[in-house]
Amino acid sequence: MARNAAAVANEANQALIDRFVDQAWLADGLARNTADGYRRDLVIWALWLEARGRGVLAAQRDDVQSFLAESARTAKAATLARRMASLRKFYQHWLNDGRIQHDPTVTLTAPPRVRPLPKGLSEEQVENLLAAPDVETPAGLRDRAMLELMYATGLRVSELVGLDIADLHLTEGYVQVMGGKGGKQRLVPLGEEARIWLQRYITQARPLLLAGSHAPQVLVNQRDGHALTRQGAWYIIKGYAITAGINAEQLSPHVLRHAFATHLLNHGADLRVVQLLLGHADIGTTQIYTHVATARLQALHKANHPRG
Repeated sequence: MARNAAAVANEANQALIDRFVDQAWLADGLARNTADGYRRDLVIWALWLEARGRGVLAAQRDDVQSFLAESARTAKAATLARRMASLRKFYQHWLNDGRIQHDPTVTLTAPPRVRPLPKGLSEEQVENLLAAPDVETPAGLRDRAMLELMYATGLRVSELVGLDIADLHLTEGYVQVMGGKGGKQRLVPLGEEARIWLQRYITQARPLLLAGSHAPQVLVNQRDGHALTRQGAWYIIKGYAITAGINAEQLSPHVLRHAFATHLLNHGADLRVVQLLLGHADIGTTQIYTHVATARLQALHKANHPRG
């Protein structure tokens, strides 16, 4: 009975991989862990090629680039770098051995890392989250003020818990933030809702939570009146998100920061304005949100253009 052609191709590819890895380990002194990593990468590569009807020695430059581009969607940076190194060494070996005439990795360039889009919340979900705390208790009033402040300003959790009373300018309607790379200062506007809830918290709840403590931070815990920690703030946010019926996959410490940026763009804010408010030093960091602006423009075009 004739053997399946795919099985033969698989065996041929596997034999080439085994021979290369053994050579790298025995002759070149490659560490066993590194050799095993190369083997795994090359098996993944061979399977990818086999699904397209090609063997490893028949691969072209475009094959390599397509494979790495797909890998970049899910692989970590270190894994992607090792995978590229595995392919380079593999094809250099067979070029030197005379089995191939051209190295498909010779002009290899690293594909751009595909950054995951921020987890998003709808405006309705944010409203549910903001309404979750019991504002009849000091801790609940603090939590409502904290959530309103985060959504109004897009502060990082670390910036939030580091905020001092002196950084709040409620009458003028802004907050003074020190954070981001280089610890640069930025002024972020406060909306009316956030100002109202912060004022209520500071006058009604914060003195009760302080319990004799003299912490300068805006947010203090209910145990000893000391500053709320980053982990404590995230734990509180996560608890209310679950109460509000928000899927765990949508949760992250930056959940309200991402909602702040996304909803601003949805309502027409300029990307560079959002960059300044978020405290991004580079517009490239903010550009992970361009999908939001693009989707909005497409929706406007479809709704208003005669041929939309």
